[in-house]
Amino acid sequence: MTRHSHRKRRPIAVLSLLLAVVAMVLGPVPSSSAESDWWTPAARPAPDSQINVTGEPFKGTDPQGEVRGFVDAHNHLMSNEAFGGRLICGKTFSELGVADALKDCPEHYPDGSLAIFDFITKGGDGKHDPNGWPTFKDWPAHDSLTHQQNYYAWVERAWRGGQRVLVNDLVTNGVICSVYFFKDRSCDEMTSIRLQAQKTYDMQAFIDKMYGGPGKGWFRIVTDSAQARQVAQQGKLAVVLGVETSEPFGCKQILDIAQCGKDDIDRGLDELHKLGVRSMFLCHKFDNALCGVRFDEGTLGTAINVGQFLSTGTFWKTEKCTGPQHDNPIGIASAPNAEKELPQGVKVPSYAADAQCNTRGLTELGEYAVRGMMQRKMMLEIDHMSVKAAGRAFDIFESESYPGVISSHSWMDLNWTERVYRLGGFVAQYMHGAEGFSAEAKRTDALRDKYNVGYGYGTDMNGVGGWPGPRGADTPNPVRYPFRSADGSAVIDRQTTGERTWDINTDGAAHYGLVPDWLEDIRIVGGKGVVDDLFRGAESYLDTWGASENHKAGVNLAAGSSASASSSEWSLFTSYAPDSAVDGNAGTRWASDWSDDQWLRIDLGAPSLIKRVTLNWERAHGKAYRIELSTDGTNWQSLWSTTTGDGGLDTAQFTGTSARYVRVHGLQRGTTWGYSLNEVGVYSS
Repeated sequence: MTRHSHRKRRPIAVLSLLLAVVAMVLGPVPSSSAESDWWTPAARPAPDSQINVTGEPFKGTDPQGEVRGFVDAHNHLMSNEAFGGRLICGKTFSELGVADALKDCPEHYPDGSLAIFDFITKGGDGKHDPNGWPTFKDWPAHDSLTHQQNYYAWVERAWRGGQRVLVNDLVTNGVICSVYFFKDRSCDEMTSIRLQAQKTYDMQAFIDKMYGGPGKGWFRIVTDSAQARQVAQQGKLAVVLGVETSEPFGCKQILDIAQCGKDDIDRGLDELHKLGVRSMFLCHKFDNALCGVRFDEGTLGTAINVGQFLSTGTFWKTEKCTGPQHDNPIGIASAPNAEKELPQGVKVPSYAADAQCNTRGLTELGEYAVRGMMQRKMMLEIDHMSVKAAGRAFDIFESESYPGVISSHSWMDLNWTERVYRLGGFVAQYMHGAEGFSAEAKRTDALRDKYNVGYGYGTDMNGVGGWPGPRGADTPNPVRYPFRSADGSAVIDRQTTGERTWDINTDGAAHYGLVPDWLEDIRIVGGKGVVDDLFRGAESYLDTWGASENHKAGVNLAAGSSASASSSEWSLFTSYAPDSAVDGNAGTRWASDWSDDQWLRIDLGAPSLIKRVTLNWERAHGKAYRIELSTDGTNWQSLWSTTTGDGGLDTAQFTGTSARYVRVHGLQRGTTWGYSLNEVGVYSS
């Protein structure tokens, strides 16, 4: 592409703006495309971005009745409205046209000298050409984290390239907003979430208008999995609302004291559900009143730890991990720009290299929120939760056989992957470069085969994460334009907006419109098998969502049953009788003598099909124990056992077996005390 001087470009820019004004006065003009079918708008604002895709978007399902297409499980369409409104520059759409949508923040003019966040995230001096439309000299770019990457026409190109589900995570952070120099609105997180939700509905209306009215556009916000399937089968894009914020419902904690209660959580979940939100993170970046977070590393980790202190009054606290999973190492990298925000005399602590787990897990309020999400059939985003918090959330879901768990952008310990699949959950990988993405996809390929699931990607566009850079014009296996989409229905050429044309080989994943190009790069580098798994992603995501909606709490066969035990601890003031473990009250418990080889026996009263037993241990838990079943109370069959019990909430699942009696047989104690169970649940499902 020929580069012109700034002086010579100005008449073109002025002309473009005049055309935009004319377009505003006269309304949208007919598309100049030769296509005139349902996927082409009757009118589009002029001037505007090109799509550079030809061919009808595929409709319907495969021969097995499964939805076809890709899923982006983690994107931020409206984060330009977050963080005080001036952290991400440019808009996803504008009624005033592309020149208004794709322009830089005011303080970035004339040369980016005051682009503080750009300097912080990208390095250098932060200087750049602030002009967006029509030249786009310096942005959007794969390494520019402060400029709009989700312009509606670029999202349209991704849809035309085969994407059928997009999760729009409404995102913000009150502390980042409060300390950033430039803002034009409130830093209240829930206020921002409401605004971003409204803007997403406004974007739907904006696109509908091009196609002739409400419901006619390709961008369809959905609130249940059946709607999503209908949209995908029409060949359109199903958009799901999620939430990723650090202190939802005002649930921050200050000096370890929660600033919210159960009523706040109920009101917040009800409001989000009414807005159309169906998945969410309970914590993000900072520990809050609900859960501890999975740390960030290096300089960024230090900066966020400063934010943690400014928000909560405490720094992250670490401990040695008790299992193979661990949180990210924090390290001791300096972050001078952030550290100067600390009060005089306060310093970021150092951390032991062998202590990589957050001491903070899922709080009592956090457990209440998890169960509240289950009641509302919402999906929990497990990424960003500390190992301790995620482990407890898994325990709760497994005890209820609830499948609604999502890892959308590679921010959980990868050792959890099979646990997600076993529940029926969904996993997507962050939008890494083709080589890294393909290698990780192949590493987990056997698991996807085992559980017969597809795969997803999380672009995290507008999420300040960084995106795949170019592999280079001289790479021996470049993307060759034009190319066909994964299903073969579309022909995709280089993307052009204004005077700029992007090429994945030399520009990397600079904006959302290059998602199809990135997928082609993955096909070339990783092979067709990786892309085939991704093409099954929409179906698997909708499977998880649908199973969450259809989940029914199982009937606890043990509730109110008679129970006996090998022994019971004696107390003058409290009863630790066996029936306390089946009375439906988590505040009571059965406790044995302080020795091994103890058991608790439950008589269900009649033979029943048993597939699952849940154990809610008090601190005195079993390290090695068996679940045994019997039809007569004399002859016992061991159906499940462990030698690595760690207390908390355990779930034993096994092949359905008919029995009247259930016995928890403790073989080795996990503490110096006996065995103690708050509640035992027995289920047929």
